[in-house]
Amino acid sequence: MSTNQNILVKLKEAGYRINDKWLVKGVTLQIEKGKIVTLIGPNGSGKSTTAKIALGIYKKIDGEVEKYTNKVGYVPQKISVDWTLPLRVNDFMTLTENLKAEAINEALSLTGVIHLKDKNLGDLSGGEFQRVLLARAISKKPELLVLDEPVQGVDFTGEIALYELIKKISDELNCGILLISHDLHTVMSATDHVVCLNGHVCCSGTPIDVAKNNEYKALFGEQASQILTRYQHRHDHIHTDEGEIKKN
Repeated sequence: MSTNQNILVKLKEAGYRINDKWLVKGVTLQIEKGKIVTLIGPNGSGKSTTAKIALGIYKKIDGEVEKYTNKVGYVPQKISVDWTLPLRVNDFMTLTENLKAEAINEALSLTGVIHLKDKNLGDLSGGEFQRVLLARAISKKPELLVLDEPVQGVDFTGEIALYELIKKISDELNCGILLISHDLHTVMSATDHVVCLNGHVCCSGTPIDVAKNNEYKALFGEQASQILTRYQHRHDHIHTDEGEIKKN
């Protein structure tokens, strides 16, 4: 892999094990500014572990990790919230961060939920809450953004809208994104590079290249590969925050 000033983090033959059991091994990838790298694979394939290696959460690893930025935003796969608490979106944004009102408003505006600023978290839909989590992660304008299954609890139309928003965030902030997803065909239009994991790297490349790979087909089935090939199209529409489809 070439060295350039746009590289934010680089993994080389990286792996992590607990009690002699490998959670993932031999992962080589790099994330650059303005690019989206997506990790896919079945449950237990090492996607979240790889993300935590990239974040520096796991210290005693095999292989190498070179990190060139400390400006990182992270949306974990699970977050514990006491939904009975009357916690407003604005208060949630500042729970662990000292943010100015301007930064909060800018982040909520970019993710399309500024109108929910004074609404209680418990009253949000799944898609609205995911957008608030994204806003919280980008509020300090990170150079690297790590998103672990960021469309949980969202219907298919909402998933596409969120992935388009993630692409917009990457473009506007010029940040590199490491995205973990269970489903390749819905992220295809936004992703620059895909790494397919199953305890190790099965295959990697552009979404279309990965879809044609026999190891991908073995994991996800021939049908998934065909769906992805059909999904490759030029977007002539946008998805609104309300889930509606409008022509460009």
